[in-house]
Amino acid sequence: MTASYYDLSEAPAPPWGPDDEWLECVRVRDETHDVRSFVFRPVQARTFRYRPGQFITLRLDIDGEPVHRCYTLCSSPTRPDTVTITVKRVPGGRVSNWLHDHMRPGQRLSVTGPAGSFCFPPGPVLAPARGQLYLSGGSGITPLMSMSRAWSDLGLDVDVQFIHAARTPQDIVFAHELELLARTLPRWRATLVCEGRGDTPGYCGLLGRLNLALLHSQVPDFLEREVWCCGPAPFMGAVRNMLAEAGFDMARYREESFSFESLVPDTAAGAAPPAAPATHGARQFAITLKSRGERFECSADETILQAAQRAGVRWPFSCSSGMCGTCRTRKLTGEIEMHQNGGLRPREVAQGWMLPCCSKPLTDIELDR
Repeated sequence: MTASYYDLSEAPAPPWGPDDEWLECVRVRDETHDVRSFVFRPVQARTFRYRPGQFITLRLDIDGEPVHRCYTLCSSPTRPDTVTITVKRVPGGRVSNWLHDHMRPGQRLSVTGPAGSFCFPPGPVLAPARGQLYLSGGSGITPLMSMSRAWSDLGLDVDVQFIHAARTPQDIVFAHELELLARTLPRWRATLVCEGRGDTPGYCGLLGRLNLALLHSQVPDFLEREVWCCGPAPFMGAVRNMLAEAGFDMARYREESFSFESLVPDTAAGAAPPAAPATHGARQFAITLKSRGERFECSADETILQAAQRAGVRWPFSCSSGMCGTCRTRKLTGEIEMHQNGGLRPREVAQGWMLPCCSKPLTDIELDR
C-alpha cells in the first residue's frame, strides 16, 4: 500500500493538465446489482477542474489490444481531488465487463479529458434563471447526478425537476442519494418511474414508462423549462418525440448523444458510421495507409473515416465525433482540417496524431497505419 500524498494543511495541488494521464483506483462501490462506481485519484498530486456533465476517455489494454471508451463523470468538480465514473455491466460489453471483473483499488489506468459539451457553460457557476428539467434513463443518470451534486455543494437555490426512469426499483442508481438531495435542496425534486415492480412487490411508486401525460402531471410547467436528457438512444428518441408533440421549444433541449458500449458489437463486426456518398465535383485526395499498403480516395467534403469505410477498409472507431480517440492514427505527410472534441491531447496533435472520424483532407495524406 503506497502512502497517501494528501496533506490538508498544504496548498492545493496543481491542476490536472493535458500532459497528465494516469489515475489510480481508490474505491469500488456497488450501486445496484449490475452497476458499480469507480473512484480514481491522480497518480501525481493534481486537482481536477471540469464542468459537471463532462466525460473522460479510458485507455485500456484488454487481451493485448488497446481499447478506448468514454464515461461521463458522475462526481462533482466541487470535490477536486478525485473523479468517479459509474458503469453498468452490459451483456457483451467489452469494457464494462472488464471494469466490473478486474478494476480494483490500487490499479492504474490511462485517461484523457475531461471533455465534452453536455455541461454547464464556461465561467462562474450561477443558478440558472430558467427552471431545469432533468430526464434520465438507466445509467444515463450520471451527468445529471454530477450537476445535482454540484448544485448541492455550491449551496445554490436551483429550480430542478428530475425524472429518472428505470426498469425496476432494484435498477434505480443512486436511489438513496436522490432522496438526500431532495431534502437538501429546497427546489430540487426527484420523481422515479419504473417499468415494473421487479422483486419489490411492495413498491408503490410510479409504474410504466415516461410519457406526456406523466410529464404533465409531475412537471406542469415543463414547457417553460430547459431540458437536459441522457439515456439509451430509444429513451432519448421517445423524449424528443414527446416534447415535439407538446410544442416544446427544442432550442432549450440538450442531450448526451453517445453510448460507446452499445457500439461495441457493431464495431467488432466492422459496421461503419453512415458513409458519405461519393461526391461529384468536390476535389479528390489520395489517402495512403503505409503499413497496410492500401490506398483510397477521399473527397474534400467527407471525413477520412467515411471514405475509408466506403472503400471497404476496416477501421476501429466508437464515437465518430472526435471524442473517444478509438480511431486515432499518426499522420506522416499531408495537411488536414480536424475538429476534435477532446479525443487527443495537445501534445499528441503536435506529435502528428489525428482522428480520421473528424478530419477532412486538404492535400494527399499518408498515414502510419
